[in-house]
Amino acid sequence: MKKVVLGIDIGGTNTVYGFVGQDGNIVHSDEIPTHGNKPVDNFINRLGEKLDSFLTDNSDFKLCGIGVGAPNANHFTGIIQDPPNLSWGDVDIVTLLHEKFNCDVSLTNDANAAALGERNYGIASDMNDFVVITLGTGLGSGIFTGGLLLYGTNSLAGEMGHLSIAKNGRACNCGLKGCLEMYVSAKGIKETVIEFQKVNPDDDFLSSLEPDFIDGKMIDCAIDDGIKSAISLYEFTADKLAYGIAQVATILSPEAFIIYGGYSQAGDRLLGPTRIALETYLMDNLKGKIKVLQSGLPTGQAGILGAVSLLWK
Repeated sequence: MKKVVLGIDIGGTNTVYGFVGQDGNIVHSDEIPTHGNKPVDNFINRLGEKLDSFLTDNSDFKLCGIGVGAPNANHFTGIIQDPPNLSWGDVDIVTLLHEKFNCDVSLTNDANAAALGERNYGIASDMNDFVVITLGTGLGSGIFTGGLLLYGTNSLAGEMGHLSIAKNGRACNCGLKGCLEMYVSAKGIKETVIEFQKVNPDDDFLSSLEPDFIDGKMIDCAIDDGIKSAISLYEFTADKLAYGIAQVATILSPEAFIIYGGYSQAGDRLLGPTRIALETYLMDNLKGKIKVLQSGLPTGQAGILGAVSLLWK
């Protein structure tokens, strides 16, 4: 009987999960739509059907624990606290999964899970001070300082996405204005596209974008083709990301910021201008000392591996 731990990475749009052995090998992974606008029971039941089917077909695997990364997750209480991109309210996900699968369950913030994944299985294995930034539906961050994951007193430390970078900026559904997430994330890029379209109504590339269905790969391809409005779109986003990174760097002085998630796949198209802009925002004694790196883990894997490390490690 092979022991496995299930890692679950709950996102605002999709949820990725994987069965992982003690050696960190993902033996099976898949994803389901999160459907965060529906009751959490709908999510648990759909996930349960997938997991039961796999375990039935693979009777040589024994599920010995579940690790979960989720937005607004409280590691200490096991409760997902009214996540801004899901309409679940407060959910005791640890109890729900324990009752359904009768095994140990541990929970952490989704970005913290990504940071744990990078620390235990990724490019941060030799780093004690770093920040993982997840670029998905929103923007999350997980912070390691002095070799330890930073939780804070209420497990909500590290909400870099809700660092305000513009006092009277774009309204965020967290209740604040000008949050970094509203400029650097799928939601933020959507708002930027809408603004750019209003200013440049005759631009062919911008006119071709449907704000509710923006595919980052379309922007990437347009940049590769030298389309100026696409380049400007990422330069604007990179400038906002760099400004946010500089504020956090002033407080934490980390070795690196590691960019993970869907829009990290843009690579140097986005991170190149971010690095350039960052140097203009850093204090002189930090210039040239803060690395901005793209995660080496495939999209979805950092969260899964970090979630399972809550139990395996």
